[in-house]
Amino acid sequence: MDRDHVGLKDTFASRRYFKKFEAITGHLTRVAAQMQAEGEMSERETEVLTRYVIAIGYTFKALSMKYLLAGRDAGRRLGTLEMDVVESGFPVFTELLVMANDAAQAAKHLERMPSESALKDQMVRKILGDRELPTKLQYALSQRLYYQELMKGELFWARNDPDIIWLAGEKPRTRFLIHWAVYDSQINLPTVYMMEVEDTGRNALPLDERRWPEVQAHLMAQSAGDLKLVTIARGFDEDFDDLHPKRLKRYHLGPMYSSAFTSQSGPLREVLRDARAPEGQDWALAWTLEELESERVTEVRSGWFSTVERQVFALDPFSGRGVETGATRTERAIILPQRPYQVLEERQPAGFSNVRKFVVSPEGRVLSYR
Repeated sequence: MDRDHVGLKDTFASRRYFKKFEAITGHLTRVAAQMQAEGEMSERETEVLTRYVIAIGYTFKALSMKYLLAGRDAGRRLGTLEMDVVESGFPVFTELLVMANDAAQAAKHLERMPSESALKDQMVRKILGDRELPTKLQYALSQRLYYQELMKGELFWARNDPDIIWLAGEKPRTRFLIHWAVYDSQINLPTVYMMEVEDTGRNALPLDERRWPEVQAHLMAQSAGDLKLVTIARGFDEDFDDLHPKRLKRYHLGPMYSSAFTSQSGPLREVLRDARAPEGQDWALAWTLEELESERVTEVRSGWFSTVERQVFALDPFSGRGVETGATRTERAIILPQRPYQVLEERQPAGFSNVRKFVVSPEGRVLSYR
């Protein structure tokens, strides 16, 4: 096993871990709403990002059912949740691959398992009649609940294929928002993409039986976290003469820092250690937004008698690092509870002056600070 990956072998630690992420995903939806209120995200973008955050929450809920009895005799044959304690604080990529395989066979498993009510009845009889803890029945119930969650769908998978939303305009020039997401296998983090495109094709892109499948396959093939946005956008621009990428965004949701579960180095680890926050408040979630915008359009020759549009992208004119980052701008942000935030402000560690802070109050409100 990779030394950066550990299993949550204790039942109570596993439950605390999933409870922590349940709270974090809830806070993230409020962060998206806050960013929309401040004019940093459109209503459509907020809806898309919120959908993916909710899907991440559903994935964690399913995994919490799967590993409900982690560490106990009945659950040992299943193993433990493998998480990346050094890089991301999230489950490792293979957990999502196994979950996708389980989802494909969930209906078959459920057909062969006793119903939820039957298992609960057997558990009561075991407790009252035999005066024993029904751990094997608890395990069976946890697996049934896991498969039931998978059957509900709407989870965040290792690959979440592109979807498309109409934004404005009509033929011959229509604007769409294409969005998709992946679970980055290199850093074990969910990554969300949004691309605004202008469509000058004969048929509307969502209804085009030739172009839309090609677009989906192209974008999924380019969804690698180590690819620069400008590389992705230029490749798309060159491969589709009648689709014009105007804006491309990429959200890296994570890593998650927790004094109880992760061992990342750096200022945030020290902040969480010194904050001595109570259980459930000893965490911070960082994320990064990269954004690339088209600055202008040029005409280039295509064949003997025609020309096509090509985008010229603006590359970070302020910091001078545009060629290096491949983006027009990059913004880092963190969300954390109030007590760790107070320690962060007292310490003022290097590198955090330009990091956007979203602070969760004890009442659950999300406040924004720059």
